[in-house]
Amino acid sequence: MKKLPEIYRRRYIPEELVHLKDDIILKYEPGKLLVTRWKTLKNKNSFATGTSVFVIDKNIKVSKLCDKDGRLYMWYCDIVEMDETPDRITYNDLLFDVVEFPNGEVRVVDIGEAADAYEQGLITKDQLLRGMRATDALLASMRDGSFEEFKKMVNEAEKF
Repeated sequence: MKKLPEIYRRRYIPEELVHLKDDIILKYEPGKLLVTRWKTLKNKNSFATGTSVFVIDKNIKVSKLCDKDGRLYMWYCDIVEMDETPDRITYNDLLFDVVEFPNGEVRVVDIGEAADAYEQGLITKDQLLRGMRATDALLASMRDGSFEEFKKMVNEAEKF
């Protein structure tokens, strides 16, 4: 049986690289798709677990966040870029986030952090532009209804 790579998350603000040693890889197709199940690293009152689908070629991570009883808390979408090797996957959080609440409300958050990271030289112009374009495409998918396909992928992954 082939050994699965280890997963790391890189944040630029705050600057950190975290080994997500307890995340469970449910499915991995290099360059295309990564599906994980996880528990929060730190105790939170609002949510406790999640399932995430990384659509690598679209630079998005769609996560279903659930409370301790398994009820939907929110859909949380990170704009990411992936560094993949056979032994290690590092996803770089490009700081743009889109949140969809169960009532359908959508919020875009952390845009200011992306600008700050660029000004501080933490991310490149290409990363900033890639993040902006991926966020725009994600918001368009929410408007035209195709975001439902991402939700379906996550819901299907929960059955693994």
